[in-house]
Amino acid sequence: MAKPADNPFSRLERPRTNWPFVIVGVVLALILAVGIVLSLREANWLLTLLFAASLGVFAMIALLHIASERRLAAIDDRRFVSWNTAATEVQRQSVNVEVRELARLLEVDDDQLTDLLSAFIVAEDLALRQIQQEESLPLMRHVSIGGASFDGILVDQDLITCIEVAFLVRPDLRPERTAAIMKKIATAKHGLHAMKSRLRLRLMIVLVTQLTENEMITLRNVLKAQRFNDTPVDVDIRMLDFELLQKLYVSE
Repeated sequence: MAKPADNPFSRLERPRTNWPFVIVGVVLALILAVGIVLSLREANWLLTLLFAASLGVFAMIALLHIASERRLAAIDDRRFVSWNTAATEVQRQSVNVEVRELARLLEVDDDQLTDLLSAFIVAEDLALRQIQQEESLPLMRHVSIGGASFDGILVDQDLITCIEVAFLVRPDLRPERTAAIMKKIATAKHGLHAMKSRLRLRLMIVLVTQLTENEMITLRNVLKAQRFNDTPVDVDIRMLDFELLQKLYVSE
């Protein structure tokens, strides 16, 4: 049996500072330190001992709190964020469905499927590169979270952005594709909720297009009409031009 991949969340998550706790702690430590100094000046050894003991107890509590927070974070990582690469068969089926749909829309023969497959793979790769560039966040590709597989996932503290990439040659996002995406994000949200995870999910739909300016206007109107009212999470729709992506990342 293959060894499960290490959980990278602890390496990717940016540590968050509990500023109210830090501020209160610093103020309390300063008060105790001032108390020690003043009691020493008055040669009140009993009061000095009391302040020193209080400062020692506070330091111990602070250290225990930090250790507890680290343990809880580690437990959360293992229990709630089980990153698994999407199964090869799932990835293959997903790509084949998209490529055959593109072939149908473009009315190309089966002998051109290989070229179309290559174009689709390149489009997805360049789109994810661009999104990572725009967001400046760690991006993991073809990951399953909460029982659903996505083309990519962005990690930003407790917010996970699930990315789905679609390659459009017509100014329309198929209802079947939209329904499949909605089902995925709903499955992921339900899966994390079932594990009592505190992670938040967001959906990003990246549309790689080869459309004219007029077709882009039509596509925007189509997307506005859909509204994604039934989505259980916030939705961010990005539109990227395939030709421009190739100029940015491929052409010299």
